[in-house]
Amino acid sequence: MALDASKLLAMSQEQLDDLFKRSSAGPIPNGAAKGTAIIAPGTVFSKNIAEMINHFTWQGKNFDAERGVLSNKVSILGFNAIIATVYKGQSWLDQKECIVLDYSKTSMLAHWVRDEIRQIGPNLYLGKVYWKKKRLIDFCLEF
Repeated sequence: MALDASKLLAMSQEQLDDLFKRSSAGPIPNGAAKGTAIIAPGTVFSKNIAEMINHFTWQGKNFDAERGVLSNKVSILGFNAIIATVYKGQSWLDQKECIVLDYSKTSMLAHWVRDEIRQIGPNLYLGKVYWKKKRLIDFCLEF
């Protein structure tokens, strides 16, 4: 079964965590990715929340793997902003290798944010968002 954003939105938090834990980091991605926020996973609200966030707030990320950086595509106008450094490191969820999206030195707005991603399928990554060390939400990136 091929995964996509709609299938991830229908999963429970436990299923998303299990999928992340059993996936490898994969290569650091390069290029533009469509992002989908996964809030209240597995509920009737998840798809509507994701659509609202995608339209008004966050549309995805643009990776430059060679330079080890990314920018987020934000606002209804789709500006590239909120820069992060990108590198492989240890996941806060299970201490296995993941791709870290680190905003601590690149963003005044998001300097307490850390994202972690792992490849879960061809051109598909599942991510976890942390504020300081507290888990907030999940997201997926489709390249």
